[in-house]
Amino acid sequence: MDFGLEGKRALVLGGSAGLGRAIAKALIDEGAQVAIGSRDAQKLEAAKREIQAAAMVVTDLTTPGAGRRAVDAALAALGGLEILVVNTGGPPKGTFAEVTEAQWRTGFQSLWLAAVDAIQAALPQMAKGRFGRVLLVTSVAAKEPMSQLTISNGLRAGLTGLAKSLSVEVAAQGITVNCLLPGYTDTERLRELGIPAEKMTSAVPAGRLGKPEELGALAAFLASTHAGYITGQAIAVDGGYLKGH
Repeated sequence: MDFGLEGKRALVLGGSAGLGRAIAKALIDEGAQVAIGSRDAQKLEAAKREIQAAAMVVTDLTTPGAGRRAVDAALAALGGLEILVVNTGGPPKGTFAEVTEAQWRTGFQSLWLAAVDAIQAALPQMAKGRFGRVLLVTSVAAKEPMSQLTISNGLRAGLTGLAKSLSVEVAAQGITVNCLLPGYTDTERLRELGIPAEKMTSAVPAGRLGKPEELGALAAFLASTHAGYITGQAIAVDGGYLKGH
């Protein structure tokens, strides 16, 4: 199937590793011109070379205005933008009692405000071309809170509501807005959490961790011309982990 992404221009935030890198690679494999963003310039340069990204944007989403600046840099590098993938690093784990005010503020900036800034900057360009795909990579925690991930549980759930509201406003302009909810996936981030692999896989009906490429495949489809009637959705890639709808 031809996804119709040849020549489409995309920015993938958090694109130097893990899920973001897998999404960027999937889009590149379908012919898209992709700029990847990350705060680690060295890692970003290596990823750009390895997956043959068209451009790179060094950005730290924990700083105010970073989302907008990243989009502006991608627009300058690519000459336009049809696809925006908002993917941010996970905040530190901790119970509600353990999370500090500073951690809440940093999490709100990186998970929420950076997404808002980036989307606001990208929408005019998408509306002009009557084609746009906004993908928010959140987590199954947006639907089913996960132990010790208080910041993520609270803020990512809000992004689902934001995506649904926005999808209604921009649908007539040819722009779709969807959330991707990865479950336990074999990434550096998951290993950093220090949860034993047996504990994770025992909670997953599929009996294994997900592969980043599996999320990348869904992202490429949702970014495609074939997915123009899919919007306002929150789709889990979790091996059956979620127990509710």
